[in-house]
Amino acid sequence: MPIACLVMKTTRFKASFFGVIVAVIWGMTFLSIKVALREFGPMSLPLFRFTIASFLLALIMLLTRTSFRVAWKDVPMLSLSAFTGVTLYYYFENNGIMRLTASESSLIVGTIPVVTLLAEIIAFKVRPRRSVILGIALSFAGVALIVMRSGNASTSVSGYFFMLGAVLSWVAYGFITNPLSGRYPMLTITFWQMVIGALGCVPFALAEHQSWTGFSASVLLNATFLAVFGSAIGYWLYIIVLEELGPGRSSVFINLIPVVSVTASFVFLGERLSAIQIAGACLAIGGVYLASSSS
Repeated sequence: MPIACLVMKTTRFKASFFGVIVAVIWGMTFLSIKVALREFGPMSLPLFRFTIASFLLALIMLLTRTSFRVAWKDVPMLSLSAFTGVTLYYYFENNGIMRLTASESSLIVGTIPVVTLLAEIIAFKVRPRRSVILGIALSFAGVALIVMRSGNASTSVSGYFFMLGAVLSWVAYGFITNPLSGRYPMLTITFWQMVIGALGCVPFALAEHQSWTGFSASVLLNATFLAVFGSAIGYWLYIIVLEELGPGRSSVFINLIPVVSVTASFVFLGERLSAIQIAGACLAIGGVYLASSSS
């Protein structure tokens, strides 16, 4: 076997391995957010998380000799992407997770790929394949079944709207970031988005009158996990996966996130999905996989 082919296979294997690690890390973040929000405010948590992550990502950039430079003309677009993808996204997601289970939250966020595809179809008048349309329909049908849960559904209706806000914020973030991705390394873009996004959390955190002392060990441990692994290391590894495998193949690992979250929530938090929600979860995950793999 030629050395070039061997190196390529080794590189792809490493990227795939990193992809699995990222799926596990990001799948576990829904549990950590649920635990951390017992004592953190919904916007104080991302402020804590992305302040630490920004310092760690800066260290990674120094070690990898990645430039920090961004042209002034791109600062407004970068700031808008940071506000949308960090400040606004985590405002909606954390408020949603406070009102729903970690399992439900991860399954709804897991529809981001199909909502992105739908937005592209509408905005750019793309003619999708039938399999893509079927995948989008199955995914939305699955979410509908998840939302139609029995019991105390009335107390968490707002949670679903918050999660919808999170999904739409991330889709908007993707469209805003796309023009920047060809001009700078993704690590540079991600670093500045974290810094600016954390600054955007400050006014919200001040309004929460967060006490920054007296955290329990479990809450502090989960919040630190979110900062170190969920943000700094997770984003860094995913950038490597994107660069090596491309968006299409990388999406396979993103589709694993709800599976990890639901399984871990069952094991560690004792969360239970009803039979209709389990059916919805299967439809949603299957729909996302069908749509993203066919696009």
